Amino acid sequence: MDSLAPHRNTEHASPQLAGLLYRAHKFGGSSVADADRYQHVADLLQAAPEPRAVVVSAMQGVTDALTALAQSAAAGHDWQHAWSALRDKHLTAAHRIDGSDRHALAAWLDAEFSALSALLGRIAEDRAATPAPPQAHDFAAVQCLGEVWSSRLLQAALGGDAAGWAQLDAREVLVVHPGELGAGVDWAQSRERFADWRARHPQRDVVITGFAARDGAGRITTLGRNGSDYSGAIFAVLFGAEDLTIWTDVDGVLSADPRLVPDAVCLPSMSYAEACELAYFGAKVLHPQTMAPAMQAGLPILIRNSRNPAAPGTRIAHDNLPSASDSPVKGLSVVRDMAVLELSGAGLIGVPGTAERMFAALHAAGVSVTMISQGSSEHSICCVVTGAQAERGRDAVRDAFADAIANGQVEGIDVTFDIAVLAAVGDGMVGMPGVSAQLFEGLARARVNIRAIAQGASERNISVAVADADAVRGLRAAHSAFWLSPATLSVGLIGPGNVGRALLAQLAEALPRFADESKIEHRLDLRLRAVASSRSMFLSGARLDPASVVDALATASAEALDLDRFAAHVRAEHLPHALIVDCSGSDTVAAHYPEWLAMGIHVVTPSKHAGSGEWARYRAIRDAEKHGGLFRYEATVGAGLPVIQTLRSLLDTGDALTGIEGVLSGTLAWLFNRYDGSAPFSELVAEARALGYTEPDPRDDLSGTDVARKLVILAREAGASLSLDDVEIESLVPAPLCDVSRDEFLARLHELDAPMQARLDAARAQGRSLRYLAQLDADGRARVGLAMPEPGHASLYSRLTDNLIQFRTRRYADNPLVVQGPGAGADVTAAGVFGDILAIARTLGARA
Repeated sequence: MDSLAPHRNTEHASPQLAGLLYRAHKFGGSSVADADRYQHVADLLQAAPEPRAVVVSAMQGVTDALTALAQSAAAGHDWQHAWSALRDKHLTAAHRIDGSDRHALAAWLDAEFSALSALLGRIAEDRAATPAPPQAHDFAAVQCLGEVWSSRLLQAALGGDAAGWAQLDAREVLVVHPGELGAGVDWAQSRERFADWRARHPQRDVVITGFAARDGAGRITTLGRNGSDYSGAIFAVLFGAEDLTIWTDVDGVLSADPRLVPDAVCLPSMSYAEACELAYFGAKVLHPQTMAPAMQAGLPILIRNSRNPAAPGTRIAHDNLPSASDSPVKGLSVVRDMAVLELSGAGLIGVPGTAERMFAALHAAGVSVTMISQGSSEHSICCVVTGAQAERGRDAVRDAFADAIANGQVEGIDVTFDIAVLAAVGDGMVGMPGVSAQLFEGLARARVNIRAIAQGASERNISVAVADADAVRGLRAAHSAFWLSPATLSVGLIGPGNVGRALLAQLAEALPRFADESKIEHRLDLRLRAVASSRSMFLSGARLDPASVVDALATASAEALDLDRFAAHVRAEHLPHALIVDCSGSDTVAAHYPEWLAMGIHVVTPSKHAGSGEWARYRAIRDAEKHGGLFRYEATVGAGLPVIQTLRSLLDTGDALTGIEGVLSGTLAWLFNRYDGSAPFSELVAEARALGYTEPDPRDDLSGTDVARKLVILAREAGASLSLDDVEIESLVPAPLCDVSRDEFLARLHELDAPMQARLDAARAQGRSLRYLAQLDADGRARVGLAMPEPGHASLYSRLTDNLIQFRTRRYADNPLVVQGPGAGADVTAAGVFGDILAIARTLGARA
């Protein structure tokens, strides 16, 4: 290809264009799918700056239909029915565009389709006369007709010759020659023919057929797939255009395939090199061949959406210098159905020419190499090829190294199928430390194993080979590593009861505040995507509104509860972290914690089942945390009070626990702060129930089991292997009332009065008061029950429903460390749960 001048230099444009600064446009098939779309394109162009050079593709699906027609004719099959359908499609569009027949579109199309019919008939006759395949130029002559028809339809929609719009048939101007890298432009001939054409067509605005050209012998040919984009770049250069806008059906170049990565973002700009790298690895950007003329001419390319022209699109140019705020990676792409060929053996070490010998064999066999990786030890060299070419490549390399394999110098050539190549591309990677680590960390977090790694010296591309089954998960994990906040969590809530609803209300209030954080690397991005009750669940791919999500459980979209499916949905592959908040109080749900944590799902709960349940499950939960999931349960003891956090801090800083004592029930605190004998105990219990301080069945509080569970949790946090059976529990429920119905228990509440009065009298005889305390001593003995604290004990001065916990340690031996405050209520418990969520977020890098 001869050199091209920069795009603002019109030296290579026609003399008739001197002083004109064109804006070039190219519209793809989806932009001209029917008559309405042609009119929409015409409206866009009428509003665009003049003068305009517009390259247009065939109507959507027409090129494939024409190819099928030619193949049917060549095979001797019926093609007339499909020909008729294609004719009707274009005539329908013509009647809509040119209803008054001012442009004589219908007659022109009739003549065009008659010519096509004759050409297909000749292809069929030639095939019948000789078994030789039809000439390539006959196929090309058929294939490129869609663009010819489309350009005439668009010219008419723009007003035709009368409105100053000429139609340029690229077959009259563009000359190309074949090459290994695709069709190359004969710029000298093409410029000469273009100048001749311009001399005969003085109109300023031009509609041009894409895809079509002629070879050096004057035969019709095409520019191959993506040929219309290539045409757009070529004619933009011939017209000396200021830029080229390629109109598609997407808002611009995305950071990844949105079908695979829901959070893909539209990139405002990128360099030619970045676009070429992404296109090489299969991204739907532009074919590198398309960009070649633009790159040599310094012509900026804009990718915009014809269906959403308000979107700014993506600008591709030489001068796209990354800014400090840009992600170092501009885009991610993945190529599927690949295979790894690996040549290994001690005989390869230090032997010059090994790589040349291997790749010469692959080239001779017609095998394309996508990626190369070799360790510095030179013991092995591997490359990635398409799965379809893998066996051919293996055989070629095996033959090339047959002697070395026979002599034992080379172990052989191994093939691993079902491989995908994931590529991260960006000019911002150049010279920036830590980009590879960021990519590998994201893949590791998603449990994606890397089989091979390659990075060019330009540092613009990092490619990794992974198992094909991991391709989508790896792509999503890598994308989240570069474009999302490190503290982006997919959240599922189980149990929208009192605490669950209070938490949702707090989330609804807090989420707008989190979104205001200007720096994405510090932003907490909580995405509520699932909610479940004891029987049903509602799953959503989009964010759910915490303020109204509970209502979704009553809609037809809700489904039966399936905890495995719930967890799999929350563990979204396109989001870096997952979190399940369990406010259900269900032991069945708690049984899933080890599995969820092993999946890398963080778990937060105010429920005491997991922390105080059977020892084996507790150990399984702790062991599962090694896989990356975090288990947080601050609200299980003291609701929103920092009880576990305080204990953990004491132990982590090297202190030694010698005892725990405290009031761990807000209900029992209220009862015994009030119980002075002036009113029967049963009357206080009934009042507490009416105020909502007790469970619906007060025995759940009076039995002491709930307090014992909290003590077990604290003991285990301190390292003790304590279970609920090891705790001495004093129940305040008389034995005859333990197994009766709730209604009967409430009717017989007065039976609590006599024993409780006796205990109060005994305490008063010693100048003491009653409190229901949890106690753990230095030897690990645990007890919960009524106690008569010594005068001055902190529990004697607490507020009505306060929890109060005293920690005695080596440092706090004489004067214990006390944590005191409200320990019950939906709002404070939800606040404790929220605090755990924020604590997890902080470990992930958010400023929460």
